[in-house]
Amino acid sequence: MDFKDTLQYMYDLLPMYQRVGAVAFKKDLTNTLQLCEVLGNPQKAFKSIHVAGTNGKGSSAHMLASVLQSAGYKTGLYTSPHLKSFTERIKIDGEEVSEAFVVDFIKKLQKSIEELQPSFFEITVVMAFEYFARQNVDVAVIEVGLGGRLDSTNVIIPLVSLITNIGLDHTDMLGETLPEIAGEKAGIIKPGIPVVISETQPEITYVFDQRAKELGADIYYADQIVNIFRIGEGNGNLDFEVISANESFVGKTDLVGKYQLKNIAGVLQTLEIIKQNGFDLSQEKVVDGLSNVVKNTGLLGRWQRIGKDPLTICDTVHNSAGIQFFVDQIHNMSYKNLIIIWGSVMGKNLDGIWKLLPKNAFYYFCEAKVPRAMKAEELQKKAMDFQCFGEVVHDVNDALARARTKADKEDLILIGGSNFIIAEINELKA
Repeated sequence: MDFKDTLQYMYDLLPMYQRVGAVAFKKDLTNTLQLCEVLGNPQKAFKSIHVAGTNGKGSSAHMLASVLQSAGYKTGLYTSPHLKSFTERIKIDGEEVSEAFVVDFIKKLQKSIEELQPSFFEITVVMAFEYFARQNVDVAVIEVGLGGRLDSTNVIIPLVSLITNIGLDHTDMLGETLPEIAGEKAGIIKPGIPVVISETQPEITYVFDQRAKELGADIYYADQIVNIFRIGEGNGNLDFEVISANESFVGKTDLVGKYQLKNIAGVLQTLEIIKQNGFDLSQEKVVDGLSNVVKNTGLLGRWQRIGKDPLTICDTVHNSAGIQFFVDQIHNMSYKNLIIIWGSVMGKNLDGIWKLLPKNAFYYFCEAKVPRAMKAEELQKKAMDFQCFGEVVHDVNDALARARTKADKEDLILIGGSNFIIAEINELKA
């Protein structure tokens, strides 16, 4: 099999959550542990940082990787889902895993795959572990896929765990309340391993505190330790000032969007713990790493500008908590008219989403080319219940072309609602 055939084999044989939804979610770690055992437990061969959360975990994982990379450490990064290419999921120092490795790995494990019938996610997690072990990385940043407690990544013993914002998402699998969801995320806390919580959310702190106490894990609420102030935005960067007991400095990040300030606090506190584990992370390297996240890691789709005159921005935001940050960002911007291109997948809390989205925008409703995509007509109908109006243009690229024809130079075009919508934008690139 070549790379194309190998991917097709994986898509056909292994249930993939991003495509088919909850039926692909395996509610235990048995398959992952058995696959790791077949490979000699590669997850034990490298140091790691584990990152969970509802919103911000992807950005935080990329920031951590960028700083470690800037400091000269050979750094693995596992994230999901991918946007353009499967190989985006597994990187070392920003370089994607080779297609040849993917082919060889699946060929090597084909018998076990067909016996165990793991999910798509389970096999990609184990693939990342094997790649990082073979390449002798100094450290790997591992992003949780879904939840935490039963997520396939939760077989590692990290140096530190980081949990970002908790919001209502995947409620059909993780619970219908914030405390229930926080309980699933808290499942990555390990005995004696420190855990950083990026953002203090009073209604759920007891969940983390109780879990950490039970396991003897030191817990740090980053926003109570690291004070970060937004200075402004310009030249494609978010400028900020950091003041904490350990350090004070002015920095910037190429991940634009003021919601990143909460993520940066968690990242900085996590790095502080990493330093205590013998990593040499000077302030200069931290500043450099935060300044060059996109350049170092190739991260896509986080408040990313893909055009100007009119300013055109895309973001993978797709749940109520993320959309609140999205809307807050819009309020800080100047524009003449607002045009929003939006698509979603089934299973989202659409009432909560449309309650938050701007009413003064003209909408283009579209749908991604995946089985879970919500029909654009259904999306439009739901939006109208919340006084959000526009027209259906099924393909996101057609919608973008239509929006640019309609817009003046002073207008603002935003694209969001789903990873899959952002992935299908032809212009999207690092």
